[in-house]
Order: sequence, then structure tokens, then C-alpha cells
Amino acid sequence: MVSDGEGGCEGSEGFDDIAEGAAVTVYDAAGTVIATGALGESTRAGTACSFEVIVPDVPAGEGFHKVEITHRGTLQISEPEAMSGSFGGSLG
Repeated sequence: MVSDGEGGCEGSEGFDDIAEGAAVTVYDAAGTVIATGALGESTRAGTACSFEVIVPDVPAGEGFHKVEITHRGTLQISEPEAMSGSFGGSLG
């Protein structure tokens, strides 16, 4: 993780694709793409880098969603977690 020069952070050393604007894809249980968005503003806290996740128009009623950042594989989260934005994942 390195500073982005603006008070935030971004990935480095093989994680260069993890930065503000990186693609976020949301899938339903069957693996169908139901919404797309991007990583938003980043915040650095010690050695951790957190990003706002911006995905408009995610349909309700799915029960759970699978979220993928760039090509890094999916993370399954409940619909309440997805809608409130209270979920997390890690790389590395």
C-alpha cells in the first residue's frame, strides 16, 4: 500500500489495480451481473487502506450478493451488509 498523494492510499507490489476508480461488480446468487460501480475515496489507517464502494442501483430482494473488486474473486455478503455498506474484505 502506498500513499496516493492526496491523503488516501492505493495498492502496490502486485495490488496496483486496487485504487480509487477500480471496477466493482455485484452478482446475484446465480452469478449474473446485477450492478457495476467503482471504488471511491480511500482512507489510510496505519498499514490498512479502506475504500468507499459506490455501486448504484443494486436490486433488492436477492438475499445475498457476491461482490468482486477488479479480478480478485468474489466476496459473498448479505443483502443488509451490501445495502448498508458495512462489509469488509482483505487482500494479501
